Amino acid sequence: MKSFFKSALLIAASFFSVQSFAQTSNDIVDVAAGSANHTTLVAAVKAAELVETLKGTGPFTVFAPTNDAFAKLPKGTVESLLLPENKAKLTAILTYHVVAGNLTAADVLAAIKKGKGKVVLTTVNGAKLTAKLVKGKVTITDANGGKSTVTATDLKGSNGVIHVVDSVLLPK
Repeated sequence: MKSFFKSALLIAASFFSVQSFAQTSNDIVDVAAGSANHTTLVAAVKAAELVETLKGTGPFTVFAPTNDAFAKLPKGTVESLLLPENKAKLTAILTYHVVAGNLTAADVLAAIKKGKGKVVLTTVNGAKLTAKLVKGKVTITDANGGKSTVTATDLKGSNGVIHVVDSVLLPK
């Protein structure tokens, strides 16, 4: 139990060190748009016509894949998803990365502890993600068993919070 708390404190300390990334006067779309590591995500949000929704009052918790995360997908996948005829599929994938509410890193860690090592999160598209603490890092598992590691947290926007992930999460 002591090691869990020690790991949680170390993780929380590293997560909170990136809080200055965003100013809270910007919404989560503005925060993502200000990141050179999230240009693919921003392009996808625009193609899915989700900008206005994600600029809404929220609050939202976004698990934001980096450009490198999108690059891990099979060749041509991103380009295909950005086509107008694949808007519904793209929207399903993007909304699978969003949870209603403002879940900070501390909230996620507390929920994992309360859940005896894991917490199941319901995304805004209705599907589930599972968060666990693995080797001192929060990992998110999607419906297909795909795993993504949270690499930065608590990038605050006026309408929610972003946690950066290193893989794209895919719904069934």
